Order: sequence, then structure tokens, then C-alpha cells
Amino acid sequence: MEIALTWREWPHSIRLDEIHPELLPVAGMPTLARKLNLWNYFALGFGAMIGTGWVVLIDDWLGRGGPFGAMLGFALGGIFLLPVSYVYGEWVKRLPDASGEAAYTAQVFPPFVSYMTGWIMFLAYFIVCPWEAVAVGKLVAFLFPRLDIWELYRVAGEPVFLPRLLLGGALTIFLAWLNYRGIRASAMFQNWTTTAVLAVFLFLLVISGHNGRVANLQPHFSHAPLLSILLTLQIVPYFITGFESVPKVAEESHPGFPSHDFFKAIAMALLVGAGFYTLVIGAVSYIAPWQGLAGKRFATAIAFGQGTHSTWIVRLILGTTLVGLLQVFNGNFVAATRMLFAFGRRGTIPPFFSEISADYRTPSMAIAGVTIGTLIGLLVGDALLVPVTEVGSMASAFGWLAACVSLSWVERRARLRLVAAMGILVSLLLVLMKWLPEIPGHFTLAEWIALGAWLVLGVLFHWRSRRS
Repeated sequence: MEIALTWREWPHSIRLDEIHPELLPVAGMPTLARKLNLWNYFALGFGAMIGTGWVVLIDDWLGRGGPFGAMLGFALGGIFLLPVSYVYGEWVKRLPDASGEAAYTAQVFPPFVSYMTGWIMFLAYFIVCPWEAVAVGKLVAFLFPRLDIWELYRVAGEPVFLPRLLLGGALTIFLAWLNYRGIRASAMFQNWTTTAVLAVFLFLLVISGHNGRVANLQPHFSHAPLLSILLTLQIVPYFITGFESVPKVAEESHPGFPSHDFFKAIAMALLVGAGFYTLVIGAVSYIAPWQGLAGKRFATAIAFGQGTHSTWIVRLILGTTLVGLLQVFNGNFVAATRMLFAFGRRGTIPPFFSEISADYRTPSMAIAGVTIGTLIGLLVGDALLVPVTEVGSMASAFGWLAACVSLSWVERRARLRLVAAMGILVSLLLVLMKWLPEIPGHFTLAEWIALGAWLVLGVLFHWRSRRS
């Protein structure tokens, strides 16, 4: 049973604002608890975006662009994605459906096409979960090297240690329990982690401004200025993905929540996230000579340790990294479970995924499904997760493209069609950056295989639902 009109039933000349949001979801279908406010939505979107990259990968960012090239790359990336965020804001206030892109594309494309579009987007959220479950073990093992004991087996030559597995499994089960207990509990957890990360971020800006030197910013670019910016722009979509997770919990807004506030939350998450990355790059480059950070693990912590000649700030940054890991894990866990729930409710995968807890009104079977998938990915380890993660980064841009194309098809107003066209251009370029072999960083054979395997899995789930 579909929530909205199918592509054959939709009059293409209709204005989207003629759809009444209160008609969705259809009466009699499973519905979730309605608890979320504007700050909750911002924390979920921002939290799905900001994880550990600003600490563990900043040396790569600086190597690509230098201080000014990397800062401009992230700042421009945030600005370029504003049309995409506006498209999501337009869609969600008319179709507040947890299936997101699957619901949007169902207005103009056949049901199977819309389902597979949603299935690809689902990967972007789901793959983060096992990745972060693996990462927590790596991070804690860095702080406490004695945890790297009791090697169980190897995957693609990489060892898998029992303590790391136990840590990742315990965190996964904790987040599953937290989300099962209610969206309010998960949102409060996200509020705390987001507030903590932002507070430490502002503190680090003050420390850098007090202890840094302008000379540390030299040279401003790692390559020619334009090339430095372009090399950074290549990776920006992966780190900014998450702002579009807000619509996945749109059905859980507090009664009376203004529909236009969805766009506020989406835009806030995008701009604050892009600003966060931009200013962190500047702070790290200002407090210590950036060229000396090349190849250093946890380069942000090292830079502040050098600039302040203290160890307590290193511990603070590493502790904040763990908090960031928790918030990005939880944010993507929420988005993934809501999409899986909505697919089951729409009947595009086995309907038992749409079952809701009677006590907490949370998608219990979808939570169980994502939890089991995360634990399986944890056992595989990051050696085999890498190609799937690369596919996930493309999946986000593909989902953005689908949302923009769908809006441009059904919207009659010239202004919104122009915004959608801008979103199409940006999203298409990001997708082609992964698909075209002429562009550095394109898909390898392993990544094409991972994409094919994920599509086959989606077809099997859909086939199973059709039979039942």
C-alpha cells in the first residue's frame, strides 16, 4: 500500500502546495510517536554529519588544499548544497514521510524505480552504523593500546581483535536499546552530544586565537589555488551528508510543529556543519604549522598539543572525538531505522519491518534489522567496509539528485523549478565524480561490485515482499 499517489495517478500540472500534509500518512497505517522540536531536528541533522573526520582526517584535508584551499572547499560546498537543502525543505512539508526519497520519486516514477532510489539512499545511512561500530574499537585501542589482544581472525589481511568487537557490539546494542525506548530518549541523547561537541569546538577556537600565529598558515594553498579548492570539494559531500536525514523523522514532529521549520532545521544543520569544518581547519592551521601534520593520526589533537604545550587539551579533543562518534552513529541509526520502517509500511519490503512497539511507539523490527546488520558488518571489519562506504558516499548525492529531479518535474512555479535545477546540477556533478573513470577518486571494481551486491539485496527484499 502506497502512502501517496503513484506516478500514473499524479497530474503533472498540479502544484505541490495543494497536497495537504495532514492527509499523510494514510489512516490505518502504523504511525510513530510525535515528540520532536526544532532543536531535536537540528541535533539529528548536525549529529548525522559531524563525527570524527575533523580530528582523524584533517591532515588529508590540509594536504589536498592547504589552509585556505580546504577552508574555501568546505565553505563553498555548504553554499553549493543550499539549493538541495531547499528542495528537501519543500518536499518534507508536503510529504512528511519517513521513506524520504522513495516517497518523493514515487510521485513521478514507477513504484519499483522509487523503491530502488530509496534503497540506494538507505545505504548512505546504514553503512555508517557498522563503520562507527568498528571505529569505536580503533579509537579506544589508540588510547589504550593493550586492548589490541586476542586476535580472532583476519579479513583481507587486517586483524580483528576480541576487545574491539566487544566494544563495538556493546555500543550498537546500547543505541538499539536507546532508540527502542523512544524517539525522545534518542533525541535527548543527540542533544547532549551535539551540545558537547559545539561547546568544545567554540573553546578550541578561542584557544587557537589566543595561542596561534599567522605565520603557521603559510603557504596558504597546497597546490595552485583553484586545484586546491577542487581537490577539497571532491570529498566535501561525504562529510556534509546528514542534513537530509531530517525528513526521515518528519512524521515524529511534535503536534503543532510548523511545517516551514523543517527547512530551518535542514539549513541550520548544513550551514553549521559546513561552518564547523571550515573553522576547525582554520583553527588547526593557525595554532601549529600545518605542513608538519602530514600523515599524523589525530592531527587536530597533535596540533593543539604542540600549540599549547599541554596534554590535557589532547585528552579533551580525543574525548570529544568519541562523543562525535556517538552522535554520528546515533543520527544515522535513527535515519536508517526510519527508512527501513517506511519501506515495510509501504509494502516494498517484507511488512514485518513496519511493526511498532506498543509501549514506546518506535519501529521495533526496523531497529532490530539495523542492529543485526550493524553487528554483521562489525564482524567483517573495516577492510571490507571501505568499498561499501565509498558507495554510500555516492548514494547520498544520488538521493539528492532524485529529490531535485522529482521536484522539478511536478513543480510549476518558475522560482522553485530554478532552485531544483541548481540542485540537479550540483548533485549530478557529485554523482559523476564517482562514476566517470576520467575523474580521480572514481569507483574501483570493488566498489562497483559492492554497489551491484547492494542492488541485488534490495531486489531480493522487494521480491520477498511481492510474494507475501
